[in-house]
Formats: sequence, C-alpha cells, structure tokens
Amino acid sequence: MSDSISSKAIEKILFPYFQPIICTASGSIVGYEVLARQYDENGHVISAGGLFNSPFITDSQLILWDRMLRRQALKHFDESNFQGYLAINISASWINYIDDFTALPTLQMLQELNIDKSRVIIEITESKVELEKLIGVVKEYRKHGLKVAIDDFGAGYSQLERVIAIRPDMIKLDMELFKQALKGGIEHDVVHLITDLCKRTGCRLVCEGVESEEEFFYALDCGAHFIQGYLFSKAEAEFKNPDHYHGQFGLLRKKFLQRTLHKETRKLTFFEQIKRSVELLRVALTTDFNLGELATTPFELSGVLRFYLCDAEGNQISPNFNFGEGKWHEEPTEAEFNWSWRSYFYQLLALEHVQNSHRIVASERYRDFSTGLLCKTLSLRLDEQRILLVDIIAEY
Repeated sequence: MSDSISSKAIEKILFPYFQPIICTASGSIVGYEVLARQYDENGHVISAGGLFNSPFITDSQLILWDRMLRRQALKHFDESNFQGYLAINISASWINYIDDFTALPTLQMLQELNIDKSRVIIEITESKVELEKLIGVVKEYRKHGLKVAIDDFGAGYSQLERVIAIRPDMIKLDMELFKQALKGGIEHDVVHLITDLCKRTGCRLVCEGVESEEEFFYALDCGAHFIQGYLFSKAEAEFKNPDHYHGQFGLLRKKFLQRTLHKETRKLTFFEQIKRSVELLRVALTTDFNLGELATTPFELSGVLRFYLCDAEGNQISPNFNFGEGKWHEEPTEAEFNWSWRSYFYQLLALEHVQNSHRIVASERYRDFSTGLLCKTLSLRLDEQRILLVDIIAEY
C-alpha cells in the first residue's frame, strides 16, 4: 500500500472498531478504546496495525489516515446512545509534527461534532517525543476538559519521566509485561511497583489484553480499576449495553473471592505460626539466652529467617542470628548499624507513645538480599533497653 492512495479509497478499507473497557467495581462497560481495522484481500476484518507500522508509508500520510479514522470514531460515538467515555490512541511521535497547540485536530473535531470533551480520553502510545511538546499538548487537552492516559506503560518510551511530566489520569499496563508478570519473577515485582505508583498518584490502572480467568484474577490482584480483553470481547463495530457483562463479571469476581479467601486464610494461619515462634524467642531472650535450647524449635518451618537486637535508639547491639539446617548461626555485624529510620522501628515507638505497647509491627514486603526470598521484618519490645527484630518469610 503506498502513500498515494486517496482518502476515499482508504475509507473503504480502513475503519474504527471499539473494544469495551469494564469497571472492576461495577462490572459495567464504562468506555471503549478505538482500534484501527481494515479488510484483507478476502474481505475479512483484520487489525490495521501492519498498515500503521509500515516503513513504506510516510508519517504525514499515516497522520492524515489516523485523523480520518479518529473522525469516523468520534462521529459514531456521537451518534450512539452510549454515555461512557471514548479512548483515542495518539502516537507520541506524531506530536513532534504539531506547531500550533491551539489548533489540535482532535479538539477541532470535538468542537465541530459538539461532543462533551470530558468524555474523551487521549491515550499517548509509546514513542519517542520531545518532552516539552508532549507537556504542551497535554496541557491544552486538559484545558478543554479531556483526560490523558499513558498507554503501554512499562515498555518502550513510556518512562517515569513521562508520568512526572504530565501526571496522567490513567496508566495502561503494557500487555506483554502484564502477561509475563503473571508467571512471577521481577516482572511481577515491577507490576506491583506500578500498582503502588498509581495508588500514590491517584491514577486509574487499566489492564488490557485479559484473555483468561487467570489473567482476570491477576488484574484484580494488581488492583486494576478497569479491564479489557478477549475474555470479554474483541473490538467490534457497535457499542453494547453497559450492563452486558454483569453476569459474567459477577461470577468471575465470586471465583476470585473464593480463591483469595483460601489464600488469605493460609496466610493468616502461617502468620499465627510465626507469632508463636516469635513469642518463644521473646520469652527465651527475656529469661535465658540459650541458642541451643532455641534450636529445638522448628523455626525453619515457621518461616523465621533470623533475629537481632537493637537498643531504644535503633542501634544494633547483637549479631544476626540466622536459622538454618536445625541450627542457629551467628553472623557478626558492625556495631554502628542503626535501624531507627526503618518504618517498623519508629512505628513501634510511636505505638508506645500512645500507650499501645506489646504490639508486633510488620514492615512492607521486600526481597531479602542474602536469600532472595520475599520477606518482612517484625519488631517488638523486649524490655526498656532492647527491641527484638525478626526477619520472616512473606511468601505464603
């Protein structure tokens, strides 16, 4: 396909389809993403991704076709009875071609069609772009009431500097990263970091490409606000009733709750076992510090990795005592180590200041440097001079 094809000719083979975006809290369709489709030589509807990624077509021609597609989508959206939002993809690299921020094509289309701009989301797809231009364009969109999303976050050019610069309303997780994260490993940790980022910045997290129940459950576990994917629907020509997936979504949520309850019950049982082991440590350390006797307790099975002691100012006053192969192993530490800046330490002191002592305070989960295991640190008061810190396994 060459860039000499006329607009009328391309309109016959290039057109918008719409994939539903479903709210995890309500199970309702709250929006649609516009996706480019075309007919193949046999008249079948296929993705137009190959066309827009072709190295043989100039950017200027692709931009014209994209704007034509955008207008078609907005016109269909305007003529429908759907009351949700429409998400439109715009390549970040094409923003480099914009000289006048006050004459953005999408804003002009919305004005001409008299569409409520607050119901349109611009998804900035991953591509290289001058950051200052991106900031300027986003500022103009927001001035007119549009919302902005970062698409394919976690891949390509969708970096943290883009989040810092434009403060998106939504982050769409990169589909490949999402699917890899389901298998565990560092991708899993990265996805949960993105989840935390969304919580802290007030972004809505969107998981797309959800094709199986397992991926659906993982999206809920990630805290996704919105979900889209073939598990519910491919992109189609027409909009559905917003409650079309209520039944399917409700059943899936029930399955998720049953699975999660089982998992949480095992976690609580495991933590109770750890608390009993920690109480044994506390009693032993306040009476007779005898590692030999302590070794008769199956700490390894309970999830306890090590313990150490600090004074009330956070200075470590004992070695690390690591448990393994049925024995306690002493690991010398440097006397100047201080843990007062760790949340599990100062939170314990804060509880004591409000007369809520004898509590166990737990840290956030972290990856232990020595073992590579996912861990937490527990802190509790032994006496006026000493605080006990215990590292435990947090993989249940």
